[in-house]
Amino acid sequence: MSDFAYNMIFTAGSVLLLLTAPILASLADRNGKQHYYLRSITLLSVALFILTSLVTLFWSREVMLAILFFLLANYIYQFSFVFYNALLHKIAPPHMWGRISGLGQAGNWLGQVTGLLVTLPLATGAVYLVGEAGRAQTFLPATILFLLLTLPMLFLFKLSKQQAEPAGEKVKLGSLYREQWGKFRELIRIPGVGLFLLAYFFFNDAILTAANNFPIYLQNVFAVSDTTKSLLLMGILATSAIGALLAGWMADKVGLKKTLMFVLGSWVVILPLLGSVSNFKLFVVYTVIMGLLYGSVWAVTRAAMTALVPPERMNFGFSFYGIAERVSTLVGPVTWGLISTLLVHLGPTRYRIAVSAMAIFVIIGLLIMRKVQIPKTNNTINNASV
Repeated sequence: MSDFAYNMIFTAGSVLLLLTAPILASLADRNGKQHYYLRSITLLSVALFILTSLVTLFWSREVMLAILFFLLANYIYQFSFVFYNALLHKIAPPHMWGRISGLGQAGNWLGQVTGLLVTLPLATGAVYLVGEAGRAQTFLPATILFLLLTLPMLFLFKLSKQQAEPAGEKVKLGSLYREQWGKFRELIRIPGVGLFLLAYFFFNDAILTAANNFPIYLQNVFAVSDTTKSLLLMGILATSAIGALLAGWMADKVGLKKTLMFVLGSWVVILPLLGSVSNFKLFVVYTVIMGLLYGSVWAVTRAAMTALVPPERMNFGFSFYGIAERVSTLVGPVTWGLISTLLVHLGPTRYRIAVSAMAIFVIIGLLIMRKVQIPKTNNTINNASV
Protein backbone atom coordinates (compact mmCIF):
# COMPACT_ATOMS: atom_id res chain seq x y z
CA MET A 1 0.00 0.00 0.00
CA SER A 2 1.08 3.57 -0.58
CA ASP A 3 1.68 5.86 2.41
CA PHE A 4 -1.38 7.88 1.41
CA ALA A 5 -3.68 4.83 1.19
CA TYR A 6 -2.43 3.52 4.55
CA ASN A 7 -3.19 6.85 6.24
CA MET A 8 -6.65 6.96 4.68
CA ILE A 9 -7.62 3.84 6.66
CA PHE A 10 -7.44 5.91 9.86
CA THR A 11 -9.22 8.82 8.20
CA ALA A 12 -12.15 6.60 7.19
CA GLY A 13 -12.40 5.27 10.73
CA SER A 14 -12.50 8.83 12.05
CA VAL A 15 -15.46 9.68 9.81
CA LEU A 16 -17.36 6.61 11.06
CA LEU A 17 -16.65 7.62 14.67
CA LEU A 18 -17.87 11.14 14.02
CA LEU A 19 -21.19 9.83 12.65
CA THR A 20 -21.91 7.30 15.40
CA ALA A 21 -20.14 7.99 18.70
CA PRO A 22 -22.25 10.94 19.96
CA ILE A 23 -25.50 9.00 19.46
CA LEU A 24 -24.53 5.97 21.53
CA ALA A 25 -22.72 8.09 24.13
CA SER A 26 -25.83 10.21 24.62
CA LEU A 27 -27.93 7.06 25.05
CA ALA A 28 -25.46 5.82 27.69
CA ASP A 29 -25.87 9.05 29.64
CA ARG A 30 -29.64 8.54 29.49
CA ASN A 31 -30.05 4.84 30.21
CA GLY A 32 -26.99 4.16 32.41
CA LYS A 33 -25.78 1.29 30.19
CA GLN A 34 -22.22 2.57 29.89
CA HIS A 35 -20.64 -0.70 31.01
CA TYR A 36 -22.92 -2.77 28.77
CA TYR A 37 -21.92 -0.70 25.73
CA LEU A 38 -18.24 -0.91 26.67
CA ARG A 39 -18.45 -4.68 26.96
CA SER A 40 -20.39 -5.17 23.71
CA ILE A 41 -18.19 -2.86 21.63
CA THR A 42 -14.97 -4.37 22.96
CA LEU A 43 -16.10 -7.90 22.10
CA LEU A 44 -17.14 -6.73 18.63
CA SER A 45 -13.68 -5.25 18.07
CA VAL A 46 -12.14 -8.60 19.08
CA ALA A 47 -14.33 -10.38 16.51
CA LEU A 48 -13.27 -7.95 13.77
CA PHE A 49 -9.59 -8.30 14.65
CA ILE A 50 -9.99 -12.09 14.44
CA LEU A 51 -11.42 -11.68 10.94
CA THR A 52 -8.46 -9.46 10.04
CA SER A 53 -6.16 -12.16 11.43
CA LEU A 54 -7.74 -14.93 9.37
CA VAL A 55 -7.50 -12.94 6.13
CA THR A 56 -3.81 -12.17 6.70
CA LEU A 57 -3.06 -15.80 7.50
CA PHE A 58 -4.99 -17.60 4.78
CA TRP A 59 -6.08 -15.09 2.11
CA SER A 60 -3.29 -12.51 2.14
CA ARG A 61 -3.90 -11.56 -1.50
CA GLU A 62 -7.35 -10.24 -0.53
CA VAL A 63 -5.88 -6.87 0.42
CA MET A 64 -9.14 -4.91 0.24
CA LEU A 65 -10.87 -7.42 2.53
CA ALA A 66 -8.04 -7.14 5.04
CA ILE A 67 -8.27 -3.33 4.86
CA LEU A 68 -12.03 -3.44 5.42
CA PHE A 69 -11.83 -5.65 8.52
CA PHE A 70 -8.86 -3.72 9.93
CA LEU A 71 -10.62 -0.39 9.35
CA LEU A 72 -13.78 -1.60 11.11
CA ALA A 73 -11.82 -3.24 13.94
CA ASN A 74 -9.79 -0.10 14.58
CA TYR A 75 -12.92 2.08 14.42
CA ILE A 76 -14.82 -0.10 16.93
CA TYR A 77 -11.77 -0.32 19.19
CA GLN A 78 -11.49 3.49 19.28
CA PHE A 79 -15.24 3.67 19.93
CA SER A 80 -14.76 1.68 23.15
CA PHE A 81 -12.69 4.52 24.62
CA VAL A 82 -15.74 6.79 24.62
CA PHE A 83 -17.12 4.71 27.50
CA TYR A 84 -13.80 3.65 29.01
CA ASN A 85 -12.44 7.20 29.43
CA ALA A 86 -15.71 8.38 30.97
CA LEU A 87 -15.19 5.92 33.86
CA LEU A 88 -12.47 8.09 35.40
CA HIS A 89 -14.81 10.34 37.37
CA LYS A 90 -16.56 7.25 38.83
CA ILE A 91 -13.50 5.33 39.99
CA ALA A 92 -11.31 8.10 41.43
CA PRO A 93 -11.76 11.28 43.52
CA PRO A 94 -10.93 14.55 41.71
CA HIS A 95 -7.60 15.11 43.48
CA MET A 96 -6.35 11.78 42.07
CA TRP A 97 -7.59 12.06 38.48
CA GLY A 98 -4.11 12.81 37.16
CA ARG A 99 -2.45 9.86 38.90
CA ILE A 100 -5.22 7.35 38.13
CA SER A 101 -5.31 8.47 34.49
CA GLY A 102 -1.52 8.06 34.41
CA LEU A 103 -1.81 4.53 35.82
CA GLY A 104 -4.33 3.67 33.11
CA GLN A 105 -2.04 4.97 30.38
CA ALA A 106 0.95 3.15 31.91
CA GLY A 107 -1.06 -0.06 31.71
CA ASN A 108 -1.79 0.74 28.07
CA TRP A 109 1.88 1.15 27.14
CA LEU A 110 3.04 -1.88 29.16
CA GLY A 111 0.34 -3.93 27.44
CA GLN A 112 1.71 -2.85 24.08
CA VAL A 113 5.23 -3.83 25.15
CA THR A 114 3.87 -7.26 26.08
CA GLY A 115 2.18 -7.49 22.68
CA LEU A 116 5.44 -6.74 20.89
CA LEU A 117 7.36 -9.28 22.99
CA VAL A 118 4.80 -11.96 22.15
CA THR A 119 4.59 -11.20 18.44
CA LEU A 120 8.23 -10.38 17.60
CA PRO A 121 9.34 -14.05 17.38
CA LEU A 122 6.36 -14.67 15.08
CA ALA A 123 7.16 -11.70 12.80
CA THR A 124 10.82 -12.70 12.46
CA GLY A 125 9.97 -16.34 11.66
CA ALA A 126 11.54 -17.76 14.83
CA VAL A 127 8.12 -19.19 15.73
CA TYR A 128 5.53 -20.47 13.27
CA LEU A 129 1.89 -21.27 14.07
CA VAL A 130 -0.34 -21.74 11.03
CA GLY A 131 -0.99 -20.14 7.63
CA GLU A 132 1.29 -17.61 5.95
CA ALA A 133 4.67 -17.06 7.60
CA GLY A 134 6.16 -13.76 8.76
CA ARG A 135 4.22 -10.65 9.77
CA ALA A 136 0.87 -12.36 9.07
CA GLN A 137 1.53 -14.56 12.12
CA THR A 138 1.24 -11.65 14.55
CA PHE A 139 -2.43 -10.68 14.38
CA LEU A 140 -4.16 -13.78 15.76
CA PRO A 141 -1.99 -14.34 18.90
CA ALA A 142 -2.19 -10.61 19.72
CA THR A 143 -5.98 -10.65 19.35
CA ILE A 144 -6.37 -13.74 21.56
CA LEU A 145 -4.17 -12.08 24.21
CA PHE A 146 -6.24 -8.91 23.87
CA LEU A 147 -9.43 -10.90 24.49
CA LEU A 148 -8.04 -12.70 27.55
CA LEU A 149 -6.81 -9.48 29.13
CA THR A 150 -10.14 -7.69 28.64
CA LEU A 151 -12.18 -10.37 30.43
CA PRO A 152 -11.58 -9.23 34.06
CA MET A 153 -12.55 -5.63 33.24
CA LEU A 154 -15.57 -6.62 31.19
CA PHE A 155 -17.08 -9.22 33.52
CA LEU A 156 -15.69 -8.70 37.05
CA PHE A 157 -15.69 -4.90 37.23
CA LYS A 158 -19.04 -3.51 38.40
CA LEU A 159 -20.47 0.00 38.27
CA SER A 160 -23.13 1.31 40.61
CA LYS A 161 -26.44 1.40 38.76
CA GLN A 162 -27.35 4.74 37.24
CA GLN A 163 -31.00 5.70 37.17
CA ALA A 164 -32.26 5.76 33.61
CA GLU A 165 -34.34 8.58 32.25
CA PRO A 166 -38.02 7.78 31.65
CA ALA A 167 -38.63 6.34 28.19
CA GLY A 168 -40.16 8.86 25.83
CA GLU A 169 -41.60 8.59 22.38
CA LYS A 170 -39.64 6.74 19.73
CA VAL A 171 -37.20 9.18 18.15
CA LYS A 172 -36.36 9.15 14.45
CA LEU A 173 -32.72 9.09 13.38
CA GLY A 174 -32.87 12.57 11.81
CA SER A 175 -34.34 14.04 14.99
CA LEU A 176 -31.70 12.26 17.05
CA TYR A 177 -28.87 13.82 15.04
CA ARG A 178 -30.43 17.27 15.38
CA GLU A 179 -30.72 16.69 19.11
CA GLN A 180 -27.06 15.70 19.32
CA TRP A 181 -26.05 18.82 17.41
CA GLY A 182 -27.94 20.88 19.98
CA LYS A 183 -26.22 19.04 22.83
CA PHE A 184 -22.86 19.55 21.19
CA ARG A 185 -23.43 23.29 21.04
CA GLU A 186 -24.33 23.20 24.73
CA LEU A 187 -21.20 21.15 25.46
CA ILE A 188 -18.81 23.59 23.81
CA ARG A 189 -20.44 26.48 25.65
CA ILE A 190 -19.28 24.96 28.95
CA PRO A 191 -16.32 27.16 30.01
CA GLY A 192 -13.10 25.82 28.51
CA VAL A 193 -14.55 22.77 26.76
CA GLY A 194 -14.81 24.17 23.22
CA LEU A 195 -11.29 25.60 23.17
CA PHE A 196 -9.87 22.51 24.85
CA LEU A 197 -11.36 20.20 22.19
CA LEU A 198 -10.09 22.49 19.42
CA ALA A 199 -6.58 22.55 20.88
CA TYR A 200 -6.70 18.79 21.41
CA PHE A 201 -7.69 18.34 17.77
CA PHE A 202 -4.53 20.08 16.56
CA PHE A 203 -1.83 18.76 18.87
CA ASN A 204 -3.23 15.24 18.95
CA ASP A 205 -3.32 15.35 15.14
CA ALA A 206 0.45 15.69 15.02
CA ILE A 207 1.18 13.11 17.71
CA LEU A 208 -1.06 10.36 16.32
CA THR A 209 0.12 10.90 12.74
CA ALA A 210 3.76 10.69 13.80
CA ALA A 211 3.01 7.54 15.83
CA ASN A 212 1.07 5.78 13.05
CA ASN A 213 3.85 6.48 10.54
CA PHE A 214 6.79 5.83 12.86
CA PRO A 215 7.57 2.28 11.56
CA ILE A 216 7.39 3.60 7.98
CA TYR A 217 9.76 6.43 8.95
CA LEU A 218 12.25 3.97 10.46
CA GLN A 219 12.16 1.77 7.38
CA ASN A 220 12.54 4.54 4.78
CA VAL A 221 14.93 6.88 6.57
CA PHE A 222 17.17 4.48 8.49
CA ALA A 223 16.43 1.17 6.69
CA VAL A 224 16.19 -0.78 9.96
CA SER A 225 14.92 -4.36 10.28
CA ASP A 226 11.60 -5.40 11.80
CA THR A 227 13.48 -6.63 14.88
CA THR A 228 15.13 -3.25 15.40
CA LYS A 229 11.79 -1.51 14.85
CA SER A 230 10.12 -3.68 17.47
CA LEU A 231 12.90 -3.22 20.01
CA LEU A 232 12.83 0.54 19.53
CA LEU A 233 9.03 0.60 19.79
CA MET A 234 9.24 -1.43 23.01
CA GLY A 235 11.67 1.15 24.40
CA ILE A 236 9.31 3.97 23.44
CA LEU A 237 6.33 2.22 25.01
CA ALA A 238 8.25 1.48 28.20
CA THR A 239 9.23 5.14 28.55
CA SER A 240 5.65 6.08 27.68
CA ALA A 241 4.48 4.16 30.74
CA ILE A 242 6.99 6.07 32.87
CA GLY A 243 5.94 9.35 31.24
CA ALA A 244 2.26 8.66 31.97
CA LEU A 245 2.97 8.04 35.65
CA LEU A 246 5.23 11.08 36.00
CA ALA A 247 2.80 13.38 34.16
CA GLY A 248 -0.14 12.13 36.24
CA TRP A 249 1.76 12.79 39.46
CA MET A 250 2.93 16.18 38.21
CA ALA A 251 -0.61 17.18 37.14
CA ASP A 252 -1.96 16.49 40.62
CA LYS A 253 0.90 18.49 42.18
CA VAL A 254 1.30 21.57 39.97
CA GLY A 255 -1.96 21.53 38.00
CA LEU A 256 -3.32 20.00 34.82
CA LYS A 257 -2.80 23.04 32.59
CA LYS A 258 0.80 23.75 33.61
CA THR A 259 1.69 20.11 33.05
CA LEU A 260 0.00 19.98 29.65
CA MET A 261 1.65 23.22 28.49
CA PHE A 262 5.06 21.86 29.45
CA VAL A 263 4.42 18.60 27.58
CA LEU A 264 3.20 20.39 24.43
CA GLY A 265 6.15 22.78 24.45
CA SER A 266 8.46 19.76 24.59
CA TRP A 267 6.69 18.22 21.57
CA VAL A 268 7.32 21.41 19.58
CA VAL A 269 11.05 20.87 20.15
CA ILE A 270 11.31 17.09 19.76
CA LEU A 271 9.51 16.67 16.41
CA PRO A 272 11.92 18.87 14.39
CA LEU A 273 14.84 17.22 16.21
CA LEU A 274 13.59 13.79 15.08
CA GLY A 275 13.30 15.07 11.52
CA SER A 276 16.77 16.62 11.42
CA VAL A 277 19.00 14.05 13.11
CA SER A 278 20.97 11.70 10.83
CA ASN A 279 22.90 9.75 13.47
CA PHE A 280 20.80 6.71 14.42
CA LYS A 281 22.16 6.49 17.97
CA LEU A 282 21.20 10.10 18.62
CA PHE A 283 17.82 9.41 17.00
CA VAL A 284 17.29 6.62 19.54
CA VAL A 285 18.00 9.08 22.38
CA TYR A 286 15.41 11.48 20.96
CA THR A 287 12.84 8.69 20.62
CA VAL A 288 13.28 7.81 24.30
CA ILE A 289 12.43 11.42 25.15
CA MET A 290 9.52 11.25 22.71
CA GLY A 291 8.29 8.16 24.55
CA LEU A 292 8.13 10.08 27.84
CA LEU A 293 6.10 12.80 26.13
CA TYR A 294 3.92 10.30 24.28
CA GLY A 295 2.82 8.71 27.54
CA SER A 296 2.21 12.07 29.16
CA VAL A 297 -0.28 13.55 26.69
CA TRP A 298 -3.30 11.30 27.17
CA ALA A 299 -2.78 10.88 30.91
CA VAL A 300 -3.13 14.65 31.35
CA THR A 301 -5.75 15.39 28.67
CA ARG A 302 -8.12 12.70 29.94
CA ALA A 303 -7.93 14.12 33.46
CA ALA A 304 -8.38 17.66 32.07
CA MET A 305 -11.49 16.65 30.14
CA THR A 306 -12.88 15.01 33.28
CA ALA A 307 -12.32 18.26 35.18
CA LEU A 308 -14.04 20.37 32.51
CA VAL A 309 -17.21 18.32 31.83
CA PRO A 310 -20.14 17.94 34.30
CA PRO A 311 -20.66 14.31 35.48
CA GLU A 312 -24.12 14.02 33.90
CA ARG A 313 -22.61 14.70 30.45
CA MET A 314 -19.45 12.65 30.88
CA ASN A 315 -20.13 9.95 28.25
CA PHE A 316 -21.33 12.53 25.73
CA GLY A 317 -18.34 14.76 26.48
CA PHE A 318 -15.89 11.92 26.02
CA SER A 319 -17.55 10.95 22.75
CA PHE A 320 -16.33 14.28 21.38
CA TYR A 321 -12.99 13.86 23.14
CA GLY A 322 -12.68 10.60 21.21
CA ILE A 323 -13.93 12.25 18.03
CA ALA A 324 -11.45 15.12 18.41
CA GLU A 325 -8.74 12.48 18.81
CA ARG A 326 -9.79 10.44 15.79
CA VAL A 327 -11.00 13.24 13.52
CA SER A 328 -7.63 14.84 14.04
CA THR A 329 -6.39 11.95 11.92
CA LEU A 330 -8.25 13.55 9.03
CA VAL A 331 -5.73 16.38 8.67
CA GLY A 332 -2.41 14.93 9.83
CA PRO A 333 -2.44 11.78 7.66
CA VAL A 334 -3.51 13.81 4.62
CA THR A 335 -0.64 16.24 5.25
CA TRP A 336 1.87 13.43 5.76
CA GLY A 337 0.54 11.53 2.75
CA LEU A 338 0.71 14.58 0.47
CA ILE A 339 4.25 15.46 1.56
CA SER A 340 5.50 11.91 1.05
CA THR A 341 3.73 11.67 -2.32
CA LEU A 342 4.40 15.11 -3.83
CA LEU A 343 8.03 15.20 -2.67
CA VAL A 344 8.88 11.65 -3.74
CA HIS A 345 11.82 13.01 -5.75
CA LEU A 346 13.50 13.96 -2.46
CA GLY A 347 13.73 10.34 -1.33
CA PRO A 348 13.96 9.76 2.45
CA THR A 349 14.16 13.53 3.04
CA ARG A 350 10.41 13.80 2.40
CA TYR A 351 9.77 11.80 5.60
CA ARG A 352 12.02 14.14 7.57
CA ILE A 353 10.00 17.08 6.25
CA ALA A 354 6.73 15.30 7.11
CA VAL A 355 7.63 14.59 10.75
CA SER A 356 9.00 18.13 11.22
CA ALA A 357 5.79 19.59 9.74
CA MET A 358 3.79 17.94 12.53
CA ALA A 359 5.27 20.50 14.94
CA ILE A 360 3.15 23.18 13.23
CA PHE A 361 -0.06 21.48 14.40
CA VAL A 362 1.30 21.21 17.96
CA ILE A 363 2.12 24.93 17.98
CA ILE A 364 -1.43 25.78 16.91
CA GLY A 365 -2.83 23.56 19.67
CA LEU A 366 -0.45 25.07 22.20
CA LEU A 367 -1.52 28.63 21.34
CA ILE A 368 -5.21 27.71 21.70
CA MET A 369 -4.55 25.79 24.92
CA ARG A 370 -3.11 28.93 26.53
CA LYS A 371 -6.64 30.41 26.58
CA VAL A 372 -8.22 27.41 28.36
CA GLN A 373 -8.92 27.67 32.08
CA ILE A 374 -9.00 24.20 33.67
CA PRO A 375 -10.68 24.02 37.13
CA LYS A 376 -8.28 23.29 39.97
CA THR A 377 -9.43 19.97 41.36
CA ASN A 378 -6.22 18.83 43.05
CA ASN A 379 -4.56 21.03 45.66
CA THR A 380 -7.83 22.65 46.74
CA ILE A 381 -9.45 19.29 47.40
CA ASN A 382 -6.32 17.89 49.03
CA ASN A 383 -6.25 20.77 51.50
CA ALA A 384 -9.97 20.44 52.16
CA SER A 385 -9.64 16.72 52.84
CA VAL A 386 -6.79 17.36 55.28
